Amino acid sequence: MSKGVFISFEGVDGAGKSTHIQGLADAFRQQGRKVTLTREPGGTPLAEKLRQMVLNDAMDPLTEALLMFAARRSHIQEVILPALAQGHVVLCDRFTDATFAYQGHGRGFDLAMLSQLEQWVQGQASGDLLQPDMTLWFALDPAIAAERLADARVPDRFESQPLAFFAQVHAGYQARAEAAPGRMVRIDAAQSRHQVWQQLIQALVRRGWLSIMVATPPAMNAP
Repeated sequence: MSKGVFISFEGVDGAGKSTHIQGLADAFRQQGRKVTLTREPGGTPLAEKLRQMVLNDAMDPLTEALLMFAARRSHIQEVILPALAQGHVVLCDRFTDATFAYQGHGRGFDLAMLSQLEQWVQGQASGDLLQPDMTLWFALDPAIAAERLADARVPDRFESQPLAFFAQVHAGYQARAEAAPGRMVRIDAAQSRHQVWQQLIQALVRRGWLSIMVATPPAMNAP
């Protein structure tokens, strides 16, 4: 299979998505695929600078949303589209669903305006809207996610938000999943790491993107 594949990982901090991205990259490489591992906001020098501003500097919701999409535009043009054109598997830690969940539902920013920004930034010459081929949503009760993150690191502007904020973010992801059931795959992130891994692999095997023979779990410290 030489066609590029775009897979995004979504979920609140503490849901465990980052634990499995590297393992999935290794699984793809085992079957001979080239992998581009990236993240949002970030992925390019400009986008990484914007990431630091968004995570640490005080700003209003409109400024926050505009910076997110500015970083995304740089990321799409410089990393995602070139990698897909070369037949890579692009694994991205968050994409536009996070903007709708965090800025739209969490911050309460106008969803119609986010949709307009999405059209401007992700619109292609073909008229299509660039979206992941599959989005793996690590769904987890925000209270459980908060417990996992407790004392893990100094929280940024998002991680320091109250539990009610993350409840709204979770609702935002649910709304996106209901609107795009063919793209978004719900992963029960409350299960053990091994069980979560098996859910990922089953989703990718069903699409024909991975062979069960190469889909071995990454090294894990917990069952």
